[in-house]
Amino acid sequence: MVYKKYMLASTPFTNATDVYNWLSTFINLEKGRQQWNFSLDVISRLAEIAGHPEKCAPSFHVAGSKGKGSVTGMIAAILEAAGKKTARYSSPHVSDFRERITTGSNFFDEEIYANAGKELMELADQVKLKNGEMMSYFELFTMWFFLCARLSRCGIMAVETGMGGRLDATNILDPLVSVITIIELEHTEYLGDTIAAIAAEKAGIIKQGRPLVLAEQSAQALDVFREHAKRRASPLFYFPDCGEVKNTRVEKSGTAFDLVLKSETIPGLFVPIPGEVQAKNAGLAALAVKTAFPDLKNDCLYEGLKTFLLPARFEKISSTPLFIIDGAHTKTSVKTCLDTFVSLYGEGGILLFGCAEGKDVLSMAELCVPRFSRIIITKPGTFKKSNIDEIHAAFVQAMEKQKASPEIIFLPNTEAAVDLAIQLAAKHGLPALGTGSFYLAGEILGKIK
Repeated sequence: MVYKKYMLASTPFTNATDVYNWLSTFINLEKGRQQWNFSLDVISRLAEIAGHPEKCAPSFHVAGSKGKGSVTGMIAAILEAAGKKTARYSSPHVSDFRERITTGSNFFDEEIYANAGKELMELADQVKLKNGEMMSYFELFTMWFFLCARLSRCGIMAVETGMGGRLDATNILDPLVSVITIIELEHTEYLGDTIAAIAAEKAGIIKQGRPLVLAEQSAQALDVFREHAKRRASPLFYFPDCGEVKNTRVEKSGTAFDLVLKSETIPGLFVPIPGEVQAKNAGLAALAVKTAFPDLKNDCLYEGLKTFLLPARFEKISSTPLFIIDGAHTKTSVKTCLDTFVSLYGEGGILLFGCAEGKDVLSMAELCVPRFSRIIITKPGTFKKSNIDEIHAAFVQAMEKQKASPEIIFLPNTEAAVDLAIQLAAKHGLPALGTGSFYLAGEILGKIK
């Protein structure tokens, strides 16, 4: 695919949607598997021509397999509570693409998005691509964020990587602190098919002399991170050694917990998202911010965390019938989601499940089938490629293996599947859960709200 030069006069941007529509013409790996030569060359050239907007403010850089969106958002919320004007970058979005580029928990003014978009188009026109090179959606989206951050005159940035780390477009940052959440097998076609290989890719965000705040890891991953931190003289703050989350209390309104750090105990913290994992995410975020700003008052932790919300993280979107959406899409995250759902609402509810191609469907199916009375299998919308026949076969296999007897309903049309889940939940007075993909969560949210 060859991209033409873009003329501002003929394609002016007046709002964020204009910019997004232009960005959507570029190659987008989120839409499915494609061959791609990952490199920091293009994003580095964009940054150089733009005068390095990624250096406009200090930053936190967050990578990992699960929880990185929550940790990034929590860091931003704590910084905002401390009075710092914060720009946040995360992905994917659930219902509005602007969720990826925000100031704290709010969208930027449309003028910021539009003017940054105009600057981005000019940059894209100036970059001289080498033979066979193309610009990707994610590279340009990332630069759009940095330009928005600079235009807004933010005081600090909280930045989440995409799927990787070492060659992720965000990795032109030199952050105050690098943060890495739990590592799982994911995106194996791009990152490697072992925990050690994936950890090595994520470890690419560790910078020379900059602290690394690390979530609890498997032995294989921990060895990799220790070696990379040592090689780069990066002080390692391993959460199990530096802190502990205690007295976790998961309720329908959220999660309360005490945070024990080496120097102090901070009791009675609360995040308004149910789930023990959110207490661990909050502990990691708090440790990261305290590492960068040791004198930060604990009031900022209390205030930031209690106001933090993120779409499709065990989000209740309807009370009648009760409907929860969660973007869990790996074995571990699905287990965490199911454990929380069952602990709060019991077994025997309605499950609406759809996931993208390339996921460990059988492992997720084996977790799901014993816990629901009816399971609706569907596509996670049309944005992501999905092998629905494989999903259906995995659930049937799991049901036969475990001798479980939920009713399995195969309904490829996502909109019809959402309608049916709502109808069944209302008719039988049962709670409903939609999970397997952030894209499915977005489809459900769009239908119900």
